Amino acid sequence: MSSDISDRSDPGDRSDHGDGSDRVPGRTSPDEAPQFVLPLVVRIEKAAPPARTDALETAARAVLMMLSDERSVGEGEWARAMRDWQDARIRKVVRRARGAEWRRASALPGLTVMGAGPTTETASAAEVRVFPPVPLDGWPKELAKLQVSGTELDDAGPPPAPDPARPVLWIGPDLDMSAGKAMAQAGHGAQLAWWELSETERKTWREAGFPLAVRTADAGRWRELTASGLPVVRDAGFTEIAPGSCTVVADHPALRG
Repeated sequence: MSSDISDRSDPGDRSDHGDGSDRVPGRTSPDEAPQFVLPLVVRIEKAAPPARTDALETAARAVLMMLSDERSVGEGEWARAMRDWQDARIRKVVRRARGAEWRRASALPGLTVMGAGPTTETASAAEVRVFPPVPLDGWPKELAKLQVSGTELDDAGPPPAPDPARPVLWIGPDLDMSAGKAMAQAGHGAQLAWWELSETERKTWREAGFPLAVRTADAGRWRELTASGLPVVRDAGFTEIAPGSCTVVADHPALRG
């Protein structure tokens, strides 16, 4: 499912996007830059799909792994694509694959991140593969053929309360999003938190394995979160929800006032 951060001024409108890169001189808006997209593919085998929360958390961690990978920064092989992507609108697209589709996607350059969910006869731990950004109209054929819409996943029961000492990506309570859309939104939230952290805070989070939780806030908590000054994702509204909708608040302990 496609997703796009609509308002980078809250809090991501700044020249330093976390990898030392600056905007290209002369560009006044992300819309003026060539548009790229960060592809994510979630493995959904028909007999044993992952749980929804596990998939959301794994997608968020996959985005963080890509942002922090040595190939994504400095003179790394993915660094130019990462800079170009972050100089434009921050687009992410989540597609699904199984069987031979997953094997073909896994052969492309990228990173596969495993979830923490239990494996049973009817459910598997989430697997998400994230790829370096590609031009909006230049997807590899192995990924272009994969389905975008209709990615639906469920949890076996309510997820436990999150550890308050860990980062939490809070989803708004009144949003009706498919699992794919919610995965992209969780990735946006993780990225906004990453941009706001110091290098020391990023290193600590990375070395711990990017622990985080994704949970849906109740109405009262959501009002507090959106007024707290923490990073807020506002969606561009291309799919499923209205433009400008607040979808995720990135509640990282290091960013709490």
